Amino acid sequence: MSSEYGTHKDFIGLVEASANERQRAVEKALKEAFSHHIERKEVEVIIFSSMTASDLSEAIFSKPEVLKPLFASCNIAARAVERDLGIRNLDTYSPRLNKDQAGIIAGYMKQFLPGYLEIPTLAQIDRVYFIDSEIRKLKGAWEKGILAALNEYSESEFHKRTLVANGEEFELDAATPLKGEIAMGIDVKRIEARRDIHKRCDEIVNKARQLKAIYPHSKFGVVVYYPFIEEHVNVQNRLRSPDIDGVVFASQSDESITNAVRMLLSTLKQ
Repeated sequence: MSSEYGTHKDFIGLVEASANERQRAVEKALKEAFSHHIERKEVEVIIFSSMTASDLSEAIFSKPEVLKPLFASCNIAARAVERDLGIRNLDTYSPRLNKDQAGIIAGYMKQFLPGYLEIPTLAQIDRVYFIDSEIRKLKGAWEKGILAALNEYSESEFHKRTLVANGEEFELDAATPLKGEIAMGIDVKRIEARRDIHKRCDEIVNKARQLKAIYPHSKFGVVVYYPFIEEHVNVQNRLRSPDIDGVVFASQSDESITNAVRMLLSTLKQ
């Protein structure tokens, strides 16, 4: 990789001073805010400052599950490892590393580790990131559930499809048929914050316009996850477009997904 683009170390260096300043400010604020609830306790700590890169490598290789909390404490993500070290497809939650890879990662990570960290703190860091990962998987499962329901209740088979309009590539979350002219295209959209509604609706309208530019006789539908039920009408109004043939809403439940998909399919077939 060209040095002009910057490594993880370069970016850490650029923000280190401000991060140190914030850390000192936050520590001071925590002590003042919770001054009446602070106790000193004896906890186990890992002393990284006295550890060699070889020691760290052996620890990572023997117990790869420690990699995620260590990475998180250094602000290192799998993308940075792939970019800077060339190690691809690293699952930081269940890493499979050979000794050479463990050694490369240890040497890379050693420079970013603090002098020491408490074991309960590292375990809590891992818990936070693990919960975030599992929630993202659940949200991804919702989108897959929409596709599965489309295939269950439609006479045609739906797949993801990538198209090009005006030199720009865009993806339909579900479309039928797999090849050739699209009869039905579906956009599946999770909108979880009010502040995102304008941007997401604009994205949907633009995608519908792109599809109709390529296949004028196709049908375009939308399945929306938006937890503010009282505002669904506002969303429908924002999605009023001659290029959009149907809009339905689905919550997390299987029953809601089924009802929404069946309603959309019925609308698009009219």
